[in-house]
Amino acid sequence: NWLFAGSETAGQRAAAIQSLLETARLNGIEPMAWLTETLEKLPNWPNSRIDELLPLKTTA
Repeated sequence: NWLFAGSETAGQRAAAIQSLLETARLNGIEPMAWLTETLEKLPNWPNSRIDELLPLKTTA
């Protein structure tokens, strides 16, 4: 169903992004705020801690 995504790879990327945004919403996190904050952090974020950027509520 990704006829206008440009390519199969582009469709897969779009699906991954939509999945992350929906995960944020389901966890009570505002998707646009999460995405903006994550994209701002990403350039300087260590690869070893990338899982900390996922839109999941943590129970501490």
